[in-house]
Amino acid sequence: MSVRIDKWLWAARFFKTRSKAKESIDGGKVHLNGHRTKPSKDIAIGDILKITQGYDEKVINVLVLSENRRAASIAQTLYEETEDSVRQRELRAEQRRAAGQHVASEGRPTKKDRRMIHRFLDNNQG
Repeated sequence: MSVRIDKWLWAARFFKTRSKAKESIDGGKVHLNGHRTKPSKDIAIGDILKITQGYDEKVINVLVLSENRRAASIAQTLYEETEDSVRQRELRAEQRRAAGQHVASEGRPTKKDRRMIHRFLDNNQG
């Protein structure tokens, strides 16, 4: 049995629609065994996929082939994420959380703040 990579990604619930899976593959966000691929490429059991979604990058091993989208609990049995990939994602998430704590926003500038900003910009142009 062979399954197109865009169908499998949709069935494994990495993407909500096949067209979103296709867009990600075409955009270079999905690599099959270390190489860029096309949506029509057939995958096999044992293939390694590297999927980039937002800030997250997952490296997974294909365990089962499926063309049908089923419950999320069943979809999770189609693949296994590598331990290194899980550690890297957790580390990056922790770094993002730590970086976000240092940014203290006071909200929108007040009218007085905007006047000072405009005055500063007017004096420093030229």
